[in-house]
Amino acid sequence: MDRLHHINVFVAVVDAGGFAGAARKLNVSPPVVTRAVNELEEFLGVRLLTRTTRVVRVTAAGIRYADDCRRVLHDLGEADRVAAGLHELPQGQLTVTAPGWFGAKFMAPIVAEYLDQYPKVSVATWFMDRVVNLIEEGVDVALRFSELQDSSMQAIRVGSMRLVICASPSYLEERGTPLTMADMAQHSTVAATGVMPGAEWRLKPGSHAGNILKLTPRWTCTSNETAVAAAVAGHGLTQQMLYKVADPLAEGKLRIVLPQYEPEPLPVNLLHREGRHASMKVRAFLDLAKERLQALAELHA
Repeated sequence: MDRLHHINVFVAVVDAGGFAGAARKLNVSPPVVTRAVNELEEFLGVRLLTRTTRVVRVTAAGIRYADDCRRVLHDLGEADRVAAGLHELPQGQLTVTAPGWFGAKFMAPIVAEYLDQYPKVSVATWFMDRVVNLIEEGVDVALRFSELQDSSMQAIRVGSMRLVICASPSYLEERGTPLTMADMAQHSTVAATGVMPGAEWRLKPGSHAGNILKLTPRWTCTSNETAVAAAVAGHGLTQQMLYKVADPLAEGKLRIVLPQYEPEPLPVNLLHREGRHASMKVRAFLDLAKERLQALAELHA
């Protein structure tokens, strides 16, 4: 049995959602596709696809096997490109994602420097406040403020990020500086919570106030930029990642309060999906981004 052929056919069926689509993609007849999948299932001794007259569904075993097969095919493709000398210089398109504000402020200069260094590369940046699926959406590198959840991803630690509570000096002079969570009942808060009516602040694990503080904000915003601006203007306390308030803190427009209740800093990781055989365009970007991000004071405060 030609294992590589059968794996290619099976992945094509999964990606196309059926045998006919896979046959068109591979430019073979539908019986060839059906026979390859049947032989693969017989060889493995497990059902990979469930067929009916109208639909093809991937079994749980099939989903896992398809993911593993994609990695095998990717590694083989990378081996071919290495042998052909295509990894000598970065080339092709690179797609990078990061949270919107952080991406615009810190990742964009890194991308600009990368493009200046490697003229044969183009970059698409997805700076947005949602979690992007690297595999399904074809993204090469992601910056995340969280622990690594997906074992199929490779992570490079570049720092950590504090979550701080702060307010303007004018607000604190007028309303007083809170010293405990009990004092929060006397204060106005500003929160970025989308369209939700309530808000929650994360606190230090084991604090007497609990790990989560439920709030009824005086001002609810749909963006962190608005929440920070409102806090600077003296409308209350806000909880933000440190990088979002680093400039107004440095300028004296905000002050950190209740530092004893800060939760553990979030790990900051660069994620990629290509493993040890990452293409030159990915490796070159990761090397540059790691160096630049690890030098940021905001990631080591």
